Amino acid sequence: MAMAVAQHRESSSGSSMNKHLDSGKYVRYTAEQVEALERVYADCPKPSSLRRQQLIRECPILANIEPKQIKVWFQNRRCREKQRKESSKLQTVNRKLTAMNKLLMEENDRLQKQVSQLVCENGYMRQQLQTVNASGATDASCDSVVTTPQHSLKDANNPAGLLSIAEETLTQFLSKATGTAVDWVQMPGMKPGPDSVGIFAISQSCSGVAARACGLVSLEPIKIADILKDRPSWFRDCRNLEVFTMFPSGNGGTIELLYTQTYAPTTLAPARDFWTLRYTSTLDNGSLVVCERSLSGSGTGPSPAAASQFVRAEMLPSGYLIRPCEGGGSIIHIVDHLNLEAWSVPEVLRPLYESSKVVAQKMTIAALRYIRQIAQETSGEVVYSLGRQPAILRTFSQRLSRGFNDAVNGFNDDGWSIMNCDGAEDVIIAVNSSKTLSSTLNPANSLSVLGGVLCAKASMLLQNVPPAVLVRFLREHRSEWADFNVDAFSAASLKAGTYAYPGMRPTRFTGSQIIMPLGHTIEQEELLEVVRLEGHSLAQEDAFASRDIHLLQICSGIDENAVGTCSELVFAPIDEMFPDDATLLPSGFRVIPLELKTSDIQGSLTTNRTLDLTSSLEVGPAPSNTTGELSTCQNTRSVLTIAFQFPFDSNLQENVATMARQYVRSVISSVQRVAMAISPSGLSPAVGPKLLPGSPEAVTLAHWICQSYSYHLGVEFMRSDSLDGDSVLKNLWHHQDAVLCCSIKSLPVFIFANQAGLDMLETTLVALQDITLDKIFDESGRKALCADFAKLMQQGYAYLPAGICMSTMGRHVSYEQAIAWKVLGADESSVHCLAFSFVNWSFV
Repeated sequence: MAMAVAQHRESSSGSSMNKHLDSGKYVRYTAEQVEALERVYADCPKPSSLRRQQLIRECPILANIEPKQIKVWFQNRRCREKQRKESSKLQTVNRKLTAMNKLLMEENDRLQKQVSQLVCENGYMRQQLQTVNASGATDASCDSVVTTPQHSLKDANNPAGLLSIAEETLTQFLSKATGTAVDWVQMPGMKPGPDSVGIFAISQSCSGVAARACGLVSLEPIKIADILKDRPSWFRDCRNLEVFTMFPSGNGGTIELLYTQTYAPTTLAPARDFWTLRYTSTLDNGSLVVCERSLSGSGTGPSPAAASQFVRAEMLPSGYLIRPCEGGGSIIHIVDHLNLEAWSVPEVLRPLYESSKVVAQKMTIAALRYIRQIAQETSGEVVYSLGRQPAILRTFSQRLSRGFNDAVNGFNDDGWSIMNCDGAEDVIIAVNSSKTLSSTLNPANSLSVLGGVLCAKASMLLQNVPPAVLVRFLREHRSEWADFNVDAFSAASLKAGTYAYPGMRPTRFTGSQIIMPLGHTIEQEELLEVVRLEGHSLAQEDAFASRDIHLLQICSGIDENAVGTCSELVFAPIDEMFPDDATLLPSGFRVIPLELKTSDIQGSLTTNRTLDLTSSLEVGPAPSNTTGELSTCQNTRSVLTIAFQFPFDSNLQENVATMARQYVRSVISSVQRVAMAISPSGLSPAVGPKLLPGSPEAVTLAHWICQSYSYHLGVEFMRSDSLDGDSVLKNLWHHQDAVLCCSIKSLPVFIFANQAGLDMLETTLVALQDITLDKIFDESGRKALCADFAKLMQQGYAYLPAGICMSTMGRHVSYEQAIAWKVLGADESSVHCLAFSFVNWSFV
C-alpha cells in the first residue's frame, strides 16, 4: 500500500514537471491559429494582457494555448517585422550605393576621356606651333569652327526627313550626356555626396549655355519620361507647351513637333519661345531617351497680339537619358543646352541670359529635384500639415508662381494692356479688364470681378545686396514694407460683393504675423506656408472685431550658398479656411543674381550708383566708365522685380491705379532702406540717386549743397570732419533733416533727395523726378514760399515758418522750420538749383 502511494506521488510529480517543461517549449501553431493571430496583430501589434485573455476566450482554436505563449508569439512577430523593415532598408541603400558607384565610375571614365582628348589637342597645337615657327610663316592663325547643322522646315515636311533629324539629335545628345562633346565643369557649391540630389555640371566654353545633371531616382523610366515631358508641371518659367504633330518613327519611338513659350523673369526683357522637334526612343540596352532640338524657320508662333512680346530662342540638342537599375529605380542624365539670344535684352541683363548656372538652377536641377520629390511622395516619405495631399499643395505653389509670372509679363493675348504710360514711368500699370478670378477646380466658386485686375510692377538694380538675405528679411519682417490697409483691401475684394477703397475702414496692424508651414520640397529650397496678419479695426462700433488677414505664400532661394539661385517671395490673400480650389491673385518679389564678367568689374559701377535700371536699358555696347574702383568681393549685382495685383470695380479704376502706383513706390522706398541696411558695404546699394541728364555726379552735388549753405548762412551744414572726400555724400544721405533739391524752372521738379527726404515724401529715387515743388506744400506753405522767394533769390537764402506739406501717399507731414538756399555751381556765380532742408519733420 505504501509502495502504491509512493509510486502515485512520483507519477504526479513527473506529470507536473513535464507539463511545466511543455509550457516553455516552442508551440507549433496551425494555419487557422496563425491567421487569427495575424488579424489581431494587424489591428494591435502589442496587445495588453487583458486583450490576450479576451482573444483566447473569443477564439476557440486558441483555447489550448497558454497566455504566455500568445505573448511570446506577438513578441516574435514584432521582432520579425522590425528585421524585415531593416533588411528592406539595407537592400534599398545597397542598391542605391551600387547604382551611385556605377554612376561615379561612368563619370570618372568620361573625365578620363576628356583629359585624354585635351592632352591630344594640346600636343597637336604644340606641333602646329613648332611647324609654323620652323617654316617662318607670317600667318600663325588657326581657326577652328564647330557648327551645329541647322534644319529647315522643308526637312520636316516628310517623315523621312524628320527621322533623319531625330537620329542626328539623338547622337549629339548622347555625346553630351555621356561623352565629351561639351567641356563640363562641376557646378559651384554642388559637390556630389551621399546626401546630394545628384551630380551637376555646367558648360565652360561652348555655344550658348548648357547644364548637365545625373542622379538616381526610385521611379520607373516610363513614369520619369512622362513627368519630364510635361514641362509646365515642373519648369516654373514654362508658360505653355503645345504638341502640333505626333507620329511613330517606325523603330518603336515617337516624333513630336512642339511649340513652347517661356516667361520673361523681369519686366525689362521679352519672353522666349521655341519651335522644336522631340524624339522619344528606346536604346538597345533598354535605356529610354527623350531628346529635343530647335528647328530653324518660323514654324508656328504666338498670336499676332503677343508677337512683339516674344523672341525666338534656340534649343540645341538636349534631353533625358533614363536607364533602369537592377532591383528598381532609374539612373537619369539630363542635359539642357540653349541659346537665349542675349543680344535682345539690355546690356545690364545679359549676364542673366549668358549664365549656365542660371539654366542649371531653373531647369536642370529643378527637373531632378521635382522627380525626386514625386518619388518620395509616392513612397509615403513626405508628410504635409493641415491634412492636405502633396499634389494639392504642389498645385498651390504652381498657381502662385504662374499667377506672378503672368502679372510680370502681362501678355496681350491674356487681355493685359498698359495704362497711360509714356515710357518714362518707373512703375508700370497694366490693366486686364477681361480677367476673372476663376477657380480651376470648381467653376461654381469663381469670382467675377466687375472691373478686372490691375497690376503695378517695376524692376530695379540692386548692388552688393545678397538676394537670399533680402528675401528672407522681407518674409520675416513684413511690417517694415507692407501696408496692412492695402492687404485688407485686396483680401476684401476677393469676397463677392465687397468693394472698399483703402482707408474707408481704417485698421490698425498689430505688427504681429504668424507663419504656419504647409510643406516644403525635399531640400527645403521652396517653402509653402500660410501667413496670418493680426489687425483690429479702429472704428469704435467694432473695435473688438478681428481684422486678421490670411496669405498663402511661397518662399524660395533663401539659401545663401546656392549659386545662381533666383530668390522669390510670392503671396496671395486667401480665406481663413481656404479650399483646394481657392481663388488666388498673387503678388510679390523676385531677386535674380547677375554674374559679373571679369572685364565688367572694373568699370561697371561708379561712385554714383543707383537702384534703377533706366540708365542701363540701351540695347548695345555698355558705355565705358573711367571713375570708381570697387573690391571684387563686394561687386555683386542683382535684378529685383516687384509686381502687385489688385482687383477693382469699373468705377474705381483710376483711384485703384493711383493707390497702386503710390503703394509700389512706397514699397520700393522701403526695399531701398532694407537693402542699405543689409548690404555688406553699408551705403553701396543706393549711395547716390539718379540725376537729370547733364547734372553733376552725386558727390559733386553734395559738395555744392554744403558749400553753398556755408557761403550763404555763414555756418556749416554738417561737421567740418564730415566734408572730406566722398564722406560728404554719405553723411548728407544719412542726415536727420530732409534735404531736397529742385531745378530752377517755371515748373520746378526735384532732382535730389537724401534718405530722410525720400522717407518724408514717401517716394523713391526714380519717382522723385516726377514730383514738382508746388505739389508738396499746402496752400499756406505755397503762400509763404512765394512771399519769401524774392528774398531767397536776392540774398541767397530764406527761412520758412513751420507748416504742413504732403507726401506722395497723401499723408500730412509737419515741420518746425524749412531753410531754403541757392546751390551754386563750381564757378560760384551760376545757380545750379535750389535746396530745402525740413527740420524736425514728422507725419501727422
